[in-house]
Amino acid sequence: MHSIRTVRLRPSSRTIATATLLAALLFVDGCHRHRKTVSAPNTTDYADNIEAVTKSPTLSILRWPNYSDYQPAVATFYDDRNNEVAWTRDGKPTKQALAFIQAFKDAAAKGLNPEDYDASRWPARIQKLAGKNEDDFAQFDVAMTIAVMRYISDLHIGRVNPTHFNFDIDVNTKKYDLAEFVSDQAVDADDVPKLVASVEPNSEQYRKTEAALAHYLDLAKQQTQSNAAPLTVVAKPVSVGESLAEAPALLDRLKLEGDAPTDETATTVYDKALSESVKRYQHRHGITEDGKLTPQTVKSLNVPLSARVTQLQDSLERWRWLPDQYLNARIIVNLPEFVLHAYDAQHQPEFTMKVVVGKVIGEHETPVFAHMMKYLVFRPYWSVPVDIARKELVPHIVTNKGYLATKNFEVTNTKGDVLTDYTAHQVAQGAVMVREKPGPKNSLGLVKFMFPNQYDVYLHSTPATELFNRTRRDFSHGCVRVQEPAKLAAWVLDGQKDRDNEDWDLDKVTEAMNKGPDNHQVNLKTPIPIVIFYVTGFVEDDGDTHFFDDIYGYDAQLQAVLAKGMPYPVKREPIVAKTAPGDTL
Repeated sequence: MHSIRTVRLRPSSRTIATATLLAALLFVDGCHRHRKTVSAPNTTDYADNIEAVTKSPTLSILRWPNYSDYQPAVATFYDDRNNEVAWTRDGKPTKQALAFIQAFKDAAAKGLNPEDYDASRWPARIQKLAGKNEDDFAQFDVAMTIAVMRYISDLHIGRVNPTHFNFDIDVNTKKYDLAEFVSDQAVDADDVPKLVASVEPNSEQYRKTEAALAHYLDLAKQQTQSNAAPLTVVAKPVSVGESLAEAPALLDRLKLEGDAPTDETATTVYDKALSESVKRYQHRHGITEDGKLTPQTVKSLNVPLSARVTQLQDSLERWRWLPDQYLNARIIVNLPEFVLHAYDAQHQPEFTMKVVVGKVIGEHETPVFAHMMKYLVFRPYWSVPVDIARKELVPHIVTNKGYLATKNFEVTNTKGDVLTDYTAHQVAQGAVMVREKPGPKNSLGLVKFMFPNQYDVYLHSTPATELFNRTRRDFSHGCVRVQEPAKLAAWVLDGQKDRDNEDWDLDKVTEAMNKGPDNHQVNLKTPIPIVIFYVTGFVEDDGDTHFFDDIYGYDAQLQAVLAKGMPYPVKREPIVAKTAPGDTL
């Protein structure tokens, strides 16, 4: 992730400025011929010391001494400036250096670890500069360059390459040329906080998550200071009117996150007001909203708010991974939330709907990736994977040759011709194909939304609508089932014409689903960005922060990697698809 691109991002502006600088520098000193940076010239008094420091991929004074993933950028940075210092003038740190040091101290507010940028070590380093030791100046300067590069890169594209977790998201498209960016824009920045803000994702959801993090950092501090004991996990659900000795403690806990009014009081009875506050809490945490104090609700309430802080930090990391064209995608399916979010062209919320996602058990997890939705298929066939046909259909065919016909299946050859003469052995070996005929009972329902990908994953309707009544909805083999397929199809096709040159509206979509031709493909004039995403801390449209279970364990995996410290896994890794074509549903 932090490896260096060879293509300059802004060659035209730098070229013009460099030409001017070169003319001046050549007049003063011929040894400055290759100075490329547009930043103001500085002293070369410590050039030999800096050159010696940058030759090594480690720097012992750093919290994480191994900076090998940044060394090429650091070497280029100093080569471009003839090994001039960048962060001190007249023996003192520049205002930009001091501003970045403050940013490092405040890194936790952005979901980063301040010590990744040596936040606590800078005061002592500044003090050492008073000794006028050349090695101290060189080490200070290089350490600052490394810390700034780490900080800017981490804010811009995240700390860990998402492919390390088998997330099919490409951060390479948004990488900076760090040597150029830091030299040209950071070293002489007029407003460092403004520069820092400019490298972060330009996304309202990202900004809202960052604000939520600041709030929960404060709440976690309050909770720690209060030293309140965990609530007792109830043996069975408590309903309105029942006694509850810990009702006052429960109310205090609910007030902390704003789920109960600050002026509400409690006795030892679980009253209606307390139940309503619990219901609000359940709504924000993906728990069945029945207003009862259930064991699951109490366990959730006992999760330390410091853990909620971590969830929001993980969310910010993943928002940073998204390429620009997907950062404000029009469709975002948040897997642990079991919800699809739809946005208009300006990324304003349009609607949400429930979804069913891949099972946690059996390696049927829905993959995380970003793609473009390109077409819809009304009244689709479902081609039964050979493994499923062998295990679930062949035993019935052996005892009843007409079994498939009674269950809405048909058999075809490799050309798609329907066969009436076939054997169970042929089905078991995949010599012939089994497919479920279109219609309301088809496993894919009456429409599927296609964004071609290596996982053979797509959105589709389903006849099993009862699953949408569940709070936890991981039941599929990897595909995403949507609750309101007609509504989604009409929204996706808004502005397009059908074959009769009529607008695709809800009535037309409903007709195509129920009475239209089978397997009818409708291409989108403009593909729609869709992100199958994974965040367990999400700021909803109403402004409330919602938290969800880490159903696939991805938060735990991210925290395990970050706990090991720098250098983090930053190189792109091969994506391994767990699902096989035709094996998803």
